[in-house]
Amino acid sequence: MTLRCTGLKKSYNGITVVEDISMHVELGEIVGLLGPNGAGKTTVMKMLTGYLEPSAGTIRVAGSSVSDDPLVVQAQMGYLPESPPTYPEMTVADYLSYAARMRGLEPRDCVCEAIAATNIGAKAMLPISTLSRGFRQRVGVAQAILHRPKFLILDEPSNGLDPSQIQEMRRLIRSLAETATVILSTHIMQEVTAVCDRVLILRSGALVVD
Repeated sequence: MTLRCTGLKKSYNGITVVEDISMHVELGEIVGLLGPNGAGKTTVMKMLTGYLEPSAGTIRVAGSSVSDDPLVVQAQMGYLPESPPTYPEMTVADYLSYAARMRGLEPRDCVCEAIAATNIGAKAMLPISTLSRGFRQRVGVAQAILHRPKFLILDEPSNGLDPSQIQEMRRLIRSLAETATVILSTHIMQEVTAVCDRVLILRSGALVVD
């Protein structure tokens, strides 16, 4: 199972923010999108997940087109946006159960597994509003893996974390890569060298190094 995009482009009102990006990612790889803020990393990730439609180019995930079969692709994909999509007033367990039902899953079959994988059991009954940034990031990862996806898209997963939390996130990413392809974005070189098998360097919306 592979992820392949060809000639990917995105423009807003005549301004091009992503220009002619092509890449091929194999199952089990950890690939980092590295570049400064504004390089186009988040835009690329949103297009990979089907959240944004490309202005040009194609994206295929495990043989299915993101444009033609978005639900088929999204069923195989987990996504952590830069700001985790959580509800602060809900407990961790209730939020994950809600996210599971939104995906058509039976919560008892997957919530405990996601909690164990992300090591947040001690916080499961607490409101998300009481959690540190690091634990909120883990809750975001937990919702992304509820359906056991084959592809994980993580946008700045270590953003705002302290050194201890960064180490925990790195360990989590490595463990998730045992069963899934992971694509993560960052503007920090150390994150790429610590966890990634490959790095794709973006600059001004273009891929300059693979």
